[in-house]
Amino acid sequence: MTTTKPLLRAMDRELGLCNSCHTLTPCRAGEKVSCQRCGSIVELRKSQSIERAWSFLIAALIALIPANTLPIMTILLFGAGQPSTIMGGILLLVDYKMYPIAAVVFIASFMVPIMKIAGICTILITLQNGSSLSAKQCTRLYRLVEFFGRWSMLDVFVVMLMVATVQLGSLAEVVAGAGAATFGASVILTMLASHSLDPRLIWDRHNATLDKSHE
Repeated sequence: MTTTKPLLRAMDRELGLCNSCHTLTPCRAGEKVSCQRCGSIVELRKSQSIERAWSFLIAALIALIPANTLPIMTILLFGAGQPSTIMGGILLLVDYKMYPIAAVVFIASFMVPIMKIAGICTILITLQNGSSLSAKQCTRLYRLVEFFGRWSMLDVFVVMLMVATVQLGSLAEVVAGAGAATFGASVILTMLASHSLDPRLIWDRHNATLDKSHE
């Protein structure tokens, strides 16, 4: 069912939500007050949310370049081995018949980052320029981004776990490469972009659009 009138928001009653303890605290537009329960800073909307989200997202995209071109790990068998990039490492894991690990690295290294970055970009573009996505669709997309974000560091964890466990002297050894560090930096920057984005702006835009249609 399509909403035909603006939705009532907490900010319309001059109430701000504390991001630490989720308590509603009296707050006016443009003000920063202390939470009545935990003392954290409360404001109606995250300041410069869109600008900060774009900044972190662009930095994450830049970090993805060395993350995919620098070696992420080196698998040494009997003292011999070549450094591998993310894709090279996946193919190498397949050659060594480590299919579950290869699948985890592929999903976490390619699918999760691409889907998360694409999702954040879509929401930001919608907030700034508008699109065919509704407020509910944008909210679901944001929740999907948050869900995938929980698994963003999975492949880095797998590489570190392999480094820690696959140590068989001169028989086998796994060495982490610089690509793992830059990929980890890209993941952290993407998480910061998601955290900087205030999802309440989606419904602010929804109300603003309805107000214009009623004029």
